[in-house]
Amino acid sequence: MKPTKKDIRISILITGQELEALKELTWCMAEAYGLDKRIENYKGMKPIGLYRWDMDCLMNALEGAPKYMRPESWMHPVWAALLNRLQNIYSATWKP
Repeated sequence: MKPTKKDIRISILITGQELEALKELTWCMAEAYGLDKRIENYKGMKPIGLYRWDMDCLMNALEGAPKYMRPESWMHPVWAALLNRLQNIYSATWKP
């Protein structure tokens, strides 16, 4: 999807364990048209620009992927924290 002038782009810095855990979920982002590659190539050095559809995809991946992973995985609390942070940013930017 190509952004228009009315589309809002937000910049989010994702580093450390959040970035490692998010990179484990790139297989869930097949419908995002390049978001999976952007996340794989993202180093966490500067904020990544995301549009509303990117945020939707990330939140869907974070909500759905833990059921496919082992419950004792170290990533579950990290995914929950990242999901909560993204939901807060999403609701502050695009009020439903």
